[in-house]
Amino acid sequence: MLDDATKVFEDHRELLVAVAYRVAGTVTDAEDVVQDAWLRWKDVDQATVTDVRGFLVTVTTRLAIDRSRRSRARRESYVGPWLPEPLLTAPDVADTAALADSVSLAMLVVLETLSPLERAVFVLHEAFGFGYPEVAAILGRSAPAVRQLGHRAREHVRARRPRFEPDPGVRRAVTERFLTACLDGDLATLMAVLAPEVTLWADGGGRAPGPRRPVHGADRVARLFAATSRGIPAGTTTRLVQVNGDPAAVALLDGVPYAVFVLELTPDDRVTSIRVIANPAKLTGVATAAG
Repeated sequence: MLDDATKVFEDHRELLVAVAYRVAGTVTDAEDVVQDAWLRWKDVDQATVTDVRGFLVTVTTRLAIDRSRRSRARRESYVGPWLPEPLLTAPDVADTAALADSVSLAMLVVLETLSPLERAVFVLHEAFGFGYPEVAAILGRSAPAVRQLGHRAREHVRARRPRFEPDPGVRRAVTERFLTACLDGDLATLMAVLAPEVTLWADGGGRAPGPRRPVHGADRVARLFAATSRGIPAGTTTRLVQVNGDPAAVALLDGVPYAVFVLELTPDDRVTSIRVIANPAKLTGVATAAG
């Protein structure tokens, strides 16, 4: 039977993980942050805490900001493009559009361009609905300063977020067609499905093969996938899944994920962006994809 402190924390765990993942940007960091928050909660005199939710969100957010700052320093030596860790999600990943949008891989990529403080303000206010006075208290900043951070973050995100959100069924069908063409090395189909301005980002972290710089243009991207089809490990299987709230594909070998593909589409249903995450250290969030 859980003691009172454990039960209270577990009642808030889902919220804390959601905040930590959006602020810190990786599954591993979010798990570590929440574990650290539990240790802080366990040691505090809980009888003195009048707002448990506020206390736990405050501790988690501040820990996540610290973790984000350390992670950014490490990324300066990261090999190749850096992408957020993918996370398997259910079709009803969020109860609100704001929460669903804030966990999408495309949004997480945009959030990476914010400072850790701007990111925390944006996540707490836009995704979780905290008022600016609440966010100010969580961050230990003045309300005017937090409003300014929020305005700057919102404008930054608005300028960089995808302009078009395709129907999930269409996105799933296009993902399946693209994946089949990749596996078959079908250059003609790849050229047909890719937008002329398509860009490929491949995050192998130096631990998996792939281009270490973004690849631009339908011809170059199609020829790259057609050529690499010959090197796909024998026994590879694929699954269409929900990753970060969007349709995506996972490639597996002996039931173990080794690559995740997330596509963005143009209004005429062609692929305008391909993000491939193949760094094994980043695939813990899709480990159950074989199930």
